Amino acid sequence: MNALQDRWPEPELVIFDCDGVLVDSEKIAVRIDVTMLADLGWPMAEEEVVERFVGRSYADMARDIAEHLGRPLPEDWNEPYRRLYREAFDRELTPVDGIVDALDALTLPSCVASSTSHSGLRHTLGLTGLYERFAGRIFSATEVARGKPAPDLFLHAARTLGVEPRRCVVVEDSRYGVEAARAAGMRAFGYCGGLTRREWLAGEDTVVFDDMRELVGLIRG
Repeated sequence: MNALQDRWPEPELVIFDCDGVLVDSEKIAVRIDVTMLADLGWPMAEEEVVERFVGRSYADMARDIAEHLGRPLPEDWNEPYRRLYREAFDRELTPVDGIVDALDALTLPSCVASSTSHSGLRHTLGLTGLYERFAGRIFSATEVARGKPAPDLFLHAARTLGVEPRRCVVVEDSRYGVEAARAAGMRAFGYCGGLTRREWLAGEDTVVFDDMRELVGLIRG
């Protein structure tokens, strides 16, 4: 047993992020984000979008855009882009490779804690056939004061389900998500099989991996 495994008690809850962990949405969303940002006057390459915004809430993204542009965004600024996201997800969205195998093998209780709204989670998890696996145990950043990288959402999920933070493990694919897990006092598993670089996830109390089929074995240690 290594030092990381030795310092943590047996886990009692697995907390999954959604986008990029359960559903393979990040590639689709980032492509549209690039178009949206260019239209708004803030051109940005895909890698910069991933580094700056992946894992954060849409409200945080809107706030950053307004600050960069130096003006408030109109009330309906994102309506055309919401349609683009939804249409692209309807055409292209699939579960993350290997996640169904991982969920089938997982015997621990689990939940979802995501920066996405509840309506967005119902849509993407529903499209990929994963919604019923988590129904009743889905938490959104809209329920807390601060989104990731603050620990609020993960602590809210653990508190609601009656599990100590140190007995929770978090599966994330973004730098902001693993930072939130660490801040919550939870062990993080950083999935780098998508868009996020391995080095952006690596750090204290974090196991970085690139194949979802390995997840259950990693959690068991």
